[in-house]
Amino acid sequence: MIRDYDTLARSPAHDCALDCLEAGIEAAQPRTVVAETVQRTGEQLRIDDAVYDLEAYERVVVLGGGKAAAQVARELEAILGDALTGGVVVTDDPEACDRVTVREGDHPVPSQRGVEGAEAVLEQARAADESTLVLAVITGGGSALLPAPAEAVGLEALQSVTDALLSSGATIDEINAVRKHCSRLKGGRLAAAAAPATVATLVFSDVVGDDLSVIASGPTVPDETTFADALAVLDRYDIDAPAVRDYLTAGVDGDVSETPSPGDPAFDRVSTHILADAWTALEAARSTARERGYETMVLSSRLRGEAREAGLAHLAVAEEVVATGNPVEPPAVVLSGGELTVTVRGDGEGGPNQEFALAGAIDLPPGAVLAAVDTDGRDGASDAAGAIVDSETVTDTAAARDALDDNDAGGYLAGRDARIVTGRTGTNVNDLRVLVVD
Repeated sequence: MIRDYDTLARSPAHDCALDCLEAGIEAAQPRTVVAETVQRTGEQLRIDDAVYDLEAYERVVVLGGGKAAAQVARELEAILGDALTGGVVVTDDPEACDRVTVREGDHPVPSQRGVEGAEAVLEQARAADESTLVLAVITGGGSALLPAPAEAVGLEALQSVTDALLSSGATIDEINAVRKHCSRLKGGRLAAAAAPATVATLVFSDVVGDDLSVIASGPTVPDETTFADALAVLDRYDIDAPAVRDYLTAGVDGDVSETPSPGDPAFDRVSTHILADAWTALEAARSTARERGYETMVLSSRLRGEAREAGLAHLAVAEEVVATGNPVEPPAVVLSGGELTVTVRGDGEGGPNQEFALAGAIDLPPGAVLAAVDTDGRDGASDAAGAIVDSETVTDTAAARDALDDNDAGGYLAGRDARIVTGRTGTNVNDLRVLVVD
């Protein structure tokens, strides 16, 4: 999975870190997860602990989107066979399916083909009735891949505000509060379009804490945010987006209907199942480290904030392990998950995981290796998944700090053969970070 593995595995500690990353990504693959959580026995479809009687429905369709949507749809086809009558998913990582139409969109900024794909999803949702079972596949990246902008907003304005928010340092919760209120599909509106169908939502979570209303902007779950909340995000980060501001203001004034909130009858026949999340990857990585004889500890599955600050925090943990054996005795592997952000001030290349790694590498003690990837294989807008560093990665501290100031961690690490490249992995369950101290 990791390209140039042999070059990157410079020591047993490097080898362990890379194996932990691969194990985490593999554990979150739809082919693994769906087989473990979705089973068909005769005319009974079991999803986690819920059972659906397929004979009770005239149609069973798969609708949704996200980076892993096509892979999930393919696995559902294999399980359901001729019980599956069709569907549409939108993704930027397409896979051939027999019964489900796979449409391509773009991430992280929405595109016209994403709009067309989202319209196809909405069209099939509106055609559903009480004799339809909708398997709603919702995975990370769905916010950009299923845009469906409100007519008064339009695609160009949505692209502009998305780009500005992604560069501002805003959290995913804040970004998605805006996207939900600019969309005809997000914030529970897909469930409203499909009502009164039975909707079983299958989720691959890329959101810290698995907030269902934030994952892909919550197309099938109630939304507790408001137009006022979304407008406050634009004010907080001083986002210049006239068309979006006007639309959100119209919503605040009551001229546009709010997103469906808890208690709305649109959700009377909706259930939600989280099939994979950050812990899926963390547990697999921890198991791999233990098999190699390392003591392990998970710092948190919910780390968020500025990437370079998190890098310094992991550096501090490495120093403490080396100096005192706390919080875990070496040889040790310390793991974390979550979603880091970068406030873009320069014009370099890279992403949160590369910025995290470079910040930690500047003073990393000998014997420690720090690695981080986005489990979808794309670190921000970079073609790398992340990076792996040790005490010898940074040979010029001033140059490394300059790279961080210019948001050019990717450029610096590429020159040190420290970037991790996987290509698209077929899944998305947040970032995965591994600290190895031999």
